[in-house]
Amino acid sequence: MSITTKQGDKGKTRLYWGGKVDKDHVRIETNGMLDELSSFLGLLKSALLCGKIKALLERLQKDLMLIGSEIATQTRFVRKLKKKISAEEVKYLEEYITAFEKNLKPRLFTSAGENFISSGFDLARVLARKLERSVVTLTKKKAIKNPHILTYLNRLSDLLYLLSRKSSV
Repeated sequence: MSITTKQGDKGKTRLYWGGKVDKDHVRIETNGMLDELSSFLGLLKSALLCGKIKALLERLQKDLMLIGSEIATQTRFVRKLKKKISAEEVKYLEEYITAFEKNLKPRLFTSAGENFISSGFDLARVLARKLERSVVTLTKKKAIKNPHILTYLNRLSDLLYLLSRKSSV
């Protein structure tokens, strides 16, 4: 099977479980942001030496894929998805946040650019915040009903901020 289906040549794309939308639909834009963030986390993962943080980034990428599948699914078919982001994933992020906060001195204002890795985490945080804003739009339009997605993305950006600070020490 070829990757070129020629189905998207007219500016439309298919949603998971059926239905077509324009390629500039907010669902597709949001999934594009997810892909950006996940790809950037992959870049950071490839540049890191610490196995524990690499494993964390791998899990974050898998969680983003879960969120992406829910965003790419029409609301009426979301129940068919085998797994969705839940309070469990949010708790996982909160545990990391608590652990990192214990070891860092609080700084209210920081500038990106301490080093490549810390700057990368800052950029990933910016992408996560952009993604969060787009998910707010989808939530307002009732296209997403899972409240854990917004909470997860909010915690994710907090975690990425802390990873940046941890990487700049």
